[in-house]
Amino acid sequence: MTDLVIKLENIANYGRYTIIKTLINSGLGHPGGSLSAIDVLTALYFEVMNVNPKDPEAKDRDRFILSKGHSSIGLCSILCMKGFISEDELSTFRKNNSNLWGHMDIKTPGVEMCTGSLGHGLSVGAGRALAAKIDKKDYRTFVMMGDGETQEGSIWETAMSAANFKLDNLIGIVDRNRIQQCGFTEDVMALEPYKQKWESFGWRVLEIDGHNMKEILEALNTPAEKDTPTLILSNTIKGKGISFMENDNNWHGGGAITKFANEAMKEVESFAKYKELLDG
Repeated sequence: MTDLVIKLENIANYGRYTIIKTLINSGLGHPGGSLSAIDVLTALYFEVMNVNPKDPEAKDRDRFILSKGHSSIGLCSILCMKGFISEDELSTFRKNNSNLWGHMDIKTPGVEMCTGSLGHGLSVGAGRALAAKIDKKDYRTFVMMGDGETQEGSIWETAMSAANFKLDNLIGIVDRNRIQQCGFTEDVMALEPYKQKWESFGWRVLEIDGHNMKEILEALNTPAEKDTPTLILSNTIKGKGISFMENDNNWHGGGAITKFANEAMKEVESFAKYKELLDG
């Protein structure tokens, strides 16, 4: 377990390097929420989920939906690192005529849903999970949401219906970095008591440090509770890994990274060496 944790931590840090390098090249993007989510994304794609870049539409694959679609550079980096897309394609991120936009698009191999408008990924994920039940398939559906996103009413409609339909093959993940585009979540639209809200809708809640790889793996590998959907409440730091971006909503999105390219790259350039782990 220790060796696996260290390996995944290093791969996640290579993901941080890839995020920053790509955003500097593109000049636009959402670094904050991508950096907060990269540890969980790494665990999902490099250890937990049944996915195959050589057969991205395999019928028995696990499904992953990035409902917080603005964190697309985080997922695009992972898809490149895993082999779904090439480094050359990743270098076109947010360029003219690219398939890699500021939000996820199903034109990209490995992407299950176009996600731009917030609040819809969980409902689609619940539909995929229900379909698996009807078709008697074993695949699981994972949906990552932003915490600010869960201010949307559609999230709570789905939370209620997922429990009603006993979707124990549905795993929601909230990237609880406590910051949304216009400020701190508790100042904009308070979410607490957050864990209890999900539990009151009939979900099992596993609360973790979303930057602790051991806790991430333990939560993602926890066996399903019969007839009960699972919510992983992943406490994270927005902008994690870049000191001047951490806990600052000014790094939610935009083009400011080009002004601080040298400073940002200095904090992640040592992680470039971990590329060698991707094939191991």
